[in-house]
Amino acid sequence: MTLPQSPKSRQCETDHCGPPRHVAIIMDGNNRWARSRGMSGVRGHHAGVEAVRAVIRRAAERGVETLTLFAFSSENWKRPVAEVNALMELFLMALKREVKKLHEHDIRLSIIGARDGFSTSIQQYIDRAERLTRDNRGMHLVVAANYGGRWDIAQAARRLASRVENGELHAEDIDEAMMGQEMALADQPPVDLCIRTSGEQRISNFLLWQLAYAEFHFSPLLWPDFDGEAFDLAIDDFTRRQRRFGMTHEQIEAQGA
Repeated sequence: MTLPQSPKSRQCETDHCGPPRHVAIIMDGNNRWARSRGMSGVRGHHAGVEAVRAVIRRAAERGVETLTLFAFSSENWKRPVAEVNALMELFLMALKREVKKLHEHDIRLSIIGARDGFSTSIQQYIDRAERLTRDNRGMHLVVAANYGGRWDIAQAARRLASRVENGELHAEDIDEAMMGQEMALADQPPVDLCIRTSGEQRISNFLLWQLAYAEFHFSPLLWPDFDGEAFDLAIDDFTRRQRRFGMTHEQIEAQGA
């Protein structure tokens, strides 16, 4: 029996694993960071951009292949209008200013989520950013924007249902592998590590399918305070863990013998 994991994950020894190929981060705490300093929530989101830059740099330095950041959930539209508008402006500004820097460092950018929820201008800049960086061979940066895990699963189910309706496949042929190929990030390594900041310990509808066997690291730091050193701590914590994928400790040790 073999472990259902990525090639690099199979290099895990009996007492620890190597570095993660794919890291996903729920960036939480911008508003609380700002309130604690008597600032508006918008200022917190701007401060959070610096943390994004620092983590992208460190992830690339640590050899992470794919870094997925949860920037804006499908539920975030419920926030105050002024905050949502500020977030959209910040997103557009990042697409205009940051993409060139990513391209200069050979980083590929992809956006996952329901793009039709954004303005035409933002959709156009998303398309430009992806076209500009699509041939880059460095780290793959994925930004989840207007994304929800339930939406992702529903979209995958809808596509498979359409294929059944068109006579392209039979319902009984649908299995986990086929479903997984219809999900966002299907072309990426499995998520090895999910980090959430601000001390909260929930996944908030993020990558519900993709996090099935991921390890979790919950940082007490608010997102604007999360830096390269904090990222290193999360990676080092991951490398000390034993990933079992449903097996026992004894089975893992036997495989490593």
